[in-house]
Amino acid sequence: MMAVDVTGWSYWPAPAKLNLFLHITGRRPDGYHVLQTVFRLLDWGDRIGLRLREDGRIHRDGPSVPGVAESDDLVVRAAIALQKASNCRQGADIRVEKHIPAGGGFGGGSSDAATVLVALNALWGTGLSEDALAAIGLQLGADVPVFARGRSAWAEGVGEKLQAIQLPPAWYVLVDPGVHVPTAELFRSPDLTRDAVPVKIADFASGTVLGNAFEPVLRRREPAIEAVFQALSGIGRARLTGSGSGCFVEFTTRAAAEQALAELPKELRAWVAAGVDRSPLLDALDTTGIV
Repeated sequence: MMAVDVTGWSYWPAPAKLNLFLHITGRRPDGYHVLQTVFRLLDWGDRIGLRLREDGRIHRDGPSVPGVAESDDLVVRAAIALQKASNCRQGADIRVEKHIPAGGGFGGGSSDAATVLVALNALWGTGLSEDALAAIGLQLGADVPVFARGRSAWAEGVGEKLQAIQLPPAWYVLVDPGVHVPTAELFRSPDLTRDAVPVKIADFASGTVLGNAFEPVLRRREPAIEAVFQALSGIGRARLTGSGSGCFVEFTTRAAAEQALAELPKELRAWVAAGVDRSPLLDALDTTGIV
């Protein structure tokens, strides 16, 4: 939930996501790949601190992702994009409390940017619609719109064509192998399957559609990811999320997920998170009374 401290900082959740499957069905004339996926939002993620400024400046307070300059940081770019789109003269200080591992496919950078868009839209009183915020988010990255809209969704196109869906309750054992492979490099891989047959939501709901186009590529390329898959095979069916290295296994109860977590090798960076259909960010926004 959103929290405010005595120094004027408000704090907002930036939830992680999983791709419950990911197929690449083709490529557009501009070179972008066309995909189908289901985004599942989680009850765990980063936290964004915001403090309003009257001088119009956007300032990142402290580090975000190691090695990312302030001017290149998605949270800074998101705030500036919102200023321009709304002609807002207010500014903001931004803090990023990172919990989502970079390069894991859990959507950390995109979610951070979306939280800045949604929260500052409320705090600045700029009044942009959900559609407008999603459109700004798409300029920042293909995964930003799903976080800006704040609902688990069926996605097509480059990930921007979203249809909110309700999913059964589920808990996930998540593992971060600590491998960061640039997405652009993976998309160039000659081993990547780019012509999957398009499927429908009903196919996914039936349980017949799983898999991630990047999984075989990454498992062959990265021994650490293959090792995690082998470790997870003892507790269930391991899957990859997005184009990152993050792996997960799904369970129907928290107790089952916690028990499975306890059975994994202690050296793995693993934890449990719950799936949610509605983003904690929207819940936080509801508690403010701003909108």
